[in-house]
Amino acid sequence: MRTHYTLPGRVYLVGAGPGSAKLLTLRALEVLRMADIVFHDDLVSEDVLATIPAHTAVQSVGKRCGFKKTSQQEIHLRMISAAQSGQTVVRLKGGDPLVFGRTHEEITALRKAHIDFEIVPGITAATAAAAAAQIPLTERRGASKLVFVSNHCCAEKNQGHLGQTLAEDATLVFYMPGSEFGALRSELTANGLSDDLPCLLVSQVARLEQKLIRTTIRGLSSLPVQPSPSLLIVGVTVAGARADEDLIPDGGYPELNRWHEEELILELPHSLEAVATKLAL
Repeated sequence: MRTHYTLPGRVYLVGAGPGSAKLLTLRALEVLRMADIVFHDDLVSEDVLATIPAHTAVQSVGKRCGFKKTSQQEIHLRMISAAQSGQTVVRLKGGDPLVFGRTHEEITALRKAHIDFEIVPGITAATAAAAAAQIPLTERRGASKLVFVSNHCCAEKNQGHLGQTLAEDATLVFYMPGSEFGALRSELTANGLSDDLPCLLVSQVARLEQKLIRTTIRGLSSLPVQPSPSLLIVGVTVAGARADEDLIPDGGYPELNRWHEEELILELPHSLEAVATKLAL
């Protein structure tokens, strides 16, 4: 009598990036091509899903606030069951799996079940949005801090206050900001931020429908509703953002741009002799 052994499979927790398949990492593309089954979130774009081979099983396990197709516990069970049967499993998440996902819960479940896994990072929406707007998220003189904030409004989320995370020299990136910004504006100004601080709303970053709207904290309340997914960037670096729409005060932000202007001041030599000396060196 022969005994058959099934080697346990492996799970890959993979970042799908913000939208375009061109922003997938090489490692992400590699594991997608060797997967037996892929469990993906709603935020994973059709462009990325199209890179999965036709013979691979693909299941949507997306969850949105107030509407859950699949519970988190069910996702754990599906991943573990597939891996225990010897399959190569990809858990595909929008953006980076380690930024505002449920990766911690999935890691815990996989470890408890003694399933081998690998985390494949992806490009998160914040960096993709900054690249699209052609701005840095940090700048040594004007934005020395970078804060990622979830503005998710699900009932299960404990509502917290920004408190000490706010500062004029910080860039704030709000993931899942929703469409009603009145309360957020009040909280930002209540914590000491100027109403004139620039903001950038980025809708559907790295997709064909991408839209960038620049405004100020004061203008947040009148922002038009944009399709999700979206994020909001707040801080002085936004003053130089490329945008499809500008809902900003006439004259821009002269005081906020001062640090940009100082960077461009050249220390010119006092004489042509000094120039010649420098060229000779």
